[in-house]
Amino acid sequence: MNNIITIDGPSGSGKSTVSRLLARRLRYTYLDTGAMYRAVGLAASRKNIELVESKAIKDLLDAIRITLLPGKDDTKVLLNGEDVSLTIRSADMGMVASKISALPSVRKKLTSLQQEIGLAGRVVAEGRDMGTVVFPDSKNKFFLSATPQERARRRTEQLKEKGEAPAYDEILQQIIKRDQDDSSRTLAPLKPADDAVIVDSSTMTIDEVVQFMLNSIKR
Repeated sequence: MNNIITIDGPSGSGKSTVSRLLARRLRYTYLDTGAMYRAVGLAASRKNIELVESKAIKDLLDAIRITLLPGKDDTKVLLNGEDVSLTIRSADMGMVASKISALPSVRKKLTSLQQEIGLAGRVVAEGRDMGTVVFPDSKNKFFLSATPQERARRRTEQLKEKGEAPAYDEILQQIIKRDQDDSSRTLAPLKPADDAVIVDSSTMTIDEVVQFMLNSIKR
């Protein structure tokens, strides 16, 4: 567990970017667990499966294949061999991922896959419950956050750069709703691990956050 670094936090806090850069600096593997839940959510949506615990969800999990590959920006995600990297990054799919990640069968399946990857060591694991549930014995845990307004602003700018026309107010409401859903669910709610280092990135640059974490790890 000495060479597993966990970075948890709410949607839009910069976890993916920070985790990717930190992994690159340390020459570790970047484990994008959020992409895994989004991929399952996409698969369920395509089959019009209701997002509740059911035989249909369990059958879906038995048949699904998720592959994570290094990408230029975000992680490249293959769903049953299909590149769905862009499709799963929408705000709507984030809401689906939040709902499906609360299902015990989904969380059990993906937690097992994540722990298998972690066995190899030298991993930066990013998600919602990496430090509390998936890798509770990790020696280096961070909880990265920012105000909802700042996270909405970042997400709006990110989508604009991709040629989309996002509505800031709509994104802000989605972020607030997702925070409520993630924090109030019974199974693996979003919260900092007791021994996690809390990092508020509201007024920090990405480079400052990465350097802060590197310094903390060295200490």
